[in-house]
Amino acid sequence: MAIDETKRKVLGWSLGISALAGTLGGLGLGVKKSFDPLPSVLEAGVVSVDLSALTLNKPTTIQFRGKPIFIIKKDNMNFVNEKRDVKIGDYFYSIMIGSCTHLGCIPAWKQEKFVCACHGGQFDSSGINTFGPPPKPLVIPAFKIQNSNIVLGEVGPEYTKLVNS
Repeated sequence: MAIDETKRKVLGWSLGISALAGTLGGLGLGVKKSFDPLPSVLEAGVVSVDLSALTLNKPTTIQFRGKPIFIIKKDNMNFVNEKRDVKIGDYFYSIMIGSCTHLGCIPAWKQEKFVCACHGGQFDSSGINTFGPPPKPLVIPAFKIQNSNIVLGEVGPEYTKLVNS
């Protein structure tokens, strides 16, 4: 009788451990899926912007992954910041996510600077915070240069240089 009781306990523990392992595995898979990007995000993962179509010294706004992206084509050296702007051909370009680093509001372009309507924060044409509560510059999204296009969503050497300087 003692041997049957031992077998029953071993079988019970084996089944319990198997059930626990299955439950933890299922939970782990669920957590992983919740962190994976949605299919709609993956579909919109890369956007190419033709630089020749941009107007000089005025921001162009495009949507990328549900966020506004500001791109400014510059020919005036007074507004160029070599640590934040990338030179392509004869022009410099500022590329930034148009979301205030204070509370996430979308700044408007007014008199050669971005002004946030929420709390009056200001950013220069390169996205550097110059006034108000924003704690840091506008974020530069991942991009690469391909011929005369900026390809958002891919990391190129120009992006790596800007974020590491």
